[in-house]
Amino acid sequence: MSASDSSPRQLQRLTSLDAYRGFALFLMGLELLSLDEVARHFPDNIVWQFIGLHAEHIAWTGCSLHDLIHPSFAFMVGAVIPFSLANRAAKGDSKAKMIQHALWRSLILIILGVFVHSLDRAITNWTFEDTLTQMGLGYPVLFLLAFVGNRLRWTAIAVILFGYWLFFALHPLAPADFNDAAVNIPAGWPHHFTGFFAHWNLNQNAAWEFDVWLLNLFPRMRPFVGYIGGYNTLNFIPTIGTMVLGLIAGSWLKEASDQGRSKEAVATLLRRLIIAGIVCMSLGLGLQAAGICPIIKKIWTPAWTLFSGGWCFWFMAGFYYVMDVKHHQRWAFPFIVIGTNSIAMYLMFRMTDEFIGDSLEQHLGPETFHVFGEEYQPIVLGACILAVIWLILFWAYRRKIFLKI
Repeated sequence: MSASDSSPRQLQRLTSLDAYRGFALFLMGLELLSLDEVARHFPDNIVWQFIGLHAEHIAWTGCSLHDLIHPSFAFMVGAVIPFSLANRAAKGDSKAKMIQHALWRSLILIILGVFVHSLDRAITNWTFEDTLTQMGLGYPVLFLLAFVGNRLRWTAIAVILFGYWLFFALHPLAPADFNDAAVNIPAGWPHHFTGFFAHWNLNQNAAWEFDVWLLNLFPRMRPFVGYIGGYNTLNFIPTIGTMVLGLIAGSWLKEASDQGRSKEAVATLLRRLIIAGIVCMSLGLGLQAAGICPIIKKIWTPAWTLFSGGWCFWFMAGFYYVMDVKHHQRWAFPFIVIGTNSIAMYLMFRMTDEFIGDSLEQHLGPETFHVFGEEYQPIVLGACILAVIWLILFWAYRRKIFLKI
């Protein structure tokens, strides 16, 4: 991993790619504003309740805007690969060298994810549900699929999702006297399914059982019994499906670029993205409505992969049309600054937010952030932290310094 003084435009020829990725990471940065906590101060305000709903993850089944951050990031990992491969091939890199680099990148992403989750811990926190780790685990498979056609990619998605669905469906259901508290299921948890969907219940499913086995092989302060949020190591498997959907979209984007973005090429691209979004979303909703598979982001069910993938196709179509067809780009400059340094943004968000917040309160005084009242203090402080992070990224952007793996 190194800082490079070469422009990332060498790898990403479309402004929309940077802007969409930056938009997703900006939504992640909004966590600093604690909008969901602020909304709890206004239980009767419809606007604040709507903001609060979409500023946090859905408890179990369903979807909020916040839930689409990770899928969008994963989708974009796949979308930029066709452009990256073309540039590497133009530089004379062999296929073997590209694969070697992909494996190295995968390892670094996994290590970074573990490192981020080990901050302020007495020992290494061996956990693999972080966004970076998840993408690192799935990246080798994604990269190999970059060398085949879209027909095989669609087939791979179908095989991955069906196999993962079967893995859960064949897992024995929890007994009636199952001790929820013993596996970190919150008291009075209201989201347990009955019937067939019970195979996807919080910390009672196949991926949870795998983690109880896997994570307890590592040194731990206490035995692992289950994540409170329900996240699992094996989420990376269906996440591969999301990344491959992005790979397919990226191949369409590159095809349109290779054709000079003619009217016909652009029309074909937008039609493909919109139709793919409709098909994926319809399949995801259909699987849930038919009682086959629920839409759950936290355990990345196959239905979630398809449903969220549909949204990603539509987001991509929207950003491409506005920025690369209509050339309305100035409004998205803050997102572009973030998107061109996505790894740096993610690491600063995870590692420096408390330090920046404490420093601001130390030097400006805590009362500065109560200027609009106690209820809005998290928004004021969080906005200042986010502004500091963005200004650091802007400084790097102006000097063409980009953190790459």
